[in-house]
Amino acid sequence: MSIALPSLLSPAFSAGLALSLSLIMAIGPQNAHVVRMGLRRQHLWLTVATSMLADFVLIALGVLGLAELGGLSDKLQGALVGAGVLFLLVYGWQAGQRCWRPTAGQPLATGAHADQPMTRRQAVLTALGFSWLNPHAWLDTAVLIGTASLAWGQPGNQLFGAGALTGSLLWFTLLGAATFWLGRRLGSPLLWRAIDGLVALTMWGTAAWLVSGLA
Repeated sequence: MSIALPSLLSPAFSAGLALSLSLIMAIGPQNAHVVRMGLRRQHLWLTVATSMLADFVLIALGVLGLAELGGLSDKLQGALVGAGVLFLLVYGWQAGQRCWRPTAGQPLATGAHADQPMTRRQAVLTALGFSWLNPHAWLDTAVLIGTASLAWGQPGNQLFGAGALTGSLLWFTLLGAATFWLGRRLGSPLLWRAIDGLVALTMWGTAAWLVSGLA
C-alpha cells in the first residue's frame, strides 16, 4: 500500500496515530517487559522489533477485517484470557522471586542480575507472549482500532491503520531508547529489586483484572 506524504497529514492518519499512542502508553505487561529488558540491556532492540511486529499484525488484522466480523468469539476470547492469566502469573512469580530473594546464592550486588540471560529465541517468544497472549491487546489493538477505522471508510481506514502503526513504531522506539540510556546509568541492586517488584505487581494486577472480567 503506497501512501503519499500529504496523506500522512490527513485527519484519518492523525486520528489513528493519536488513538494508538493513547492505548499503548498505558503501563501494562508489554511495556513493563520492554522496560526491564532495556534496563538490563538484554536483547532490547530484538524485543522492541518483536513488539512492533506483533502490534503490526494485530492492527492489520483489525483494520482489514476483524472489526467487520464482530470481534472475537466468546470461546476464543475465553481461551485467550486463560492463556494470558497463566502467562502473567508465571512471569510475575519469576519477577517476584528476583525482588524478594535477590541473593539466590550470590551477593546482593549481583543478585539483581543473577537470573539467567535469555536466548534470542526466548526473547522473541516472551515478547510475542506479552502481545498475543494478552486478550486486552486483541480487544484494544485489533478490535478497537479496527472498529474505529471503519468510520473513515475507504481508503481512509487504511490511512487510519497507517497512523496507528506509526504510533506503535514511535512509542516502542522512544521507550527502547529511553530505557537503554537509563540502563547504562542505573546500577543500584535496590533499584533493580524495586523494578522487579513493580513488574510483578503489574503482571499480577493485570491477571486479576482479566479474571474479574470473567465473572
